[in-house]
Amino acid sequence: MSYVAKEMKRLMGKAIYQCRMIEDGDRILVAVSGGQDSMSLLWLLRDRLKRIPITYDLTAMYVELGFTNNTEEEMEHFFTANGFNFCIMKSGFGPFAHSKENRENPCFLCSRLRRKAIFEKAGELECNKIAFGHQKDDFIETFFLNLLFAGSMSTLHPCQELFNGKLTIIRPLYLLNRTTIKKYAEEMGFPTIESGCPTSPSSKRAQIRSVLSNLYQTNKKIKGNIVNALQYVERIEGLRDCGL
Repeated sequence: MSYVAKEMKRLMGKAIYQCRMIEDGDRILVAVSGGQDSMSLLWLLRDRLKRIPITYDLTAMYVELGFTNNTEEEMEHFFTANGFNFCIMKSGFGPFAHSKENRENPCFLCSRLRRKAIFEKAGELECNKIAFGHQKDDFIETFFLNLLFAGSMSTLHPCQELFNGKLTIIRPLYLLNRTTIKKYAEEMGFPTIESGCPTSPSSKRAQIRSVLSNLYQTNKKIKGNIVNALQYVERIEGLRDCGL
């Protein structure tokens, strides 16, 4: 086993243990976007079952956004060839979010529609948890997106209960860097399924990612400092709610 594979398993296991993300008997819907993060998450969650004393059910879900015609077939081939339980939903979320009828940010609306579909499928399949492939860099980027474009000091949560505890969102890769996951996915030979989104290269998230990348090159401590600072975000939000 390579160092990268060991690191992926170690940090994902640590995240799951620290936040008590998964329990015996859980039914987990894994949101797979076609990217390396979610592919790796799906693979590792199943692989983990070989080494732990509990069991849980996994179902992968892919939402085809409607930009291209071949992603559905590519994802179906990946799921089938590797023996995953899966469901695929065809949609027109992408083109609709970029249409003249939408006055909102296309990325925001597309993401919201996709998230709603995933929640509905989780209810239909009686899943009590949804796993997303967000990693450490996503947490950082989301913080700056909310800060700069929404005036909010908030970011993603590793584990988040919704609907009075009936559904829980888990993000088992939150301790991992994007570069580590990329190396793992390449080692495993996972395909990268491109959604075909026309605004992906120029989105606000892409802009934030570019700025952060340049900053990281000037000082190796910057990313770690940001991660440490994010630990205080929830406390600051609590003070704000108190009027301070």
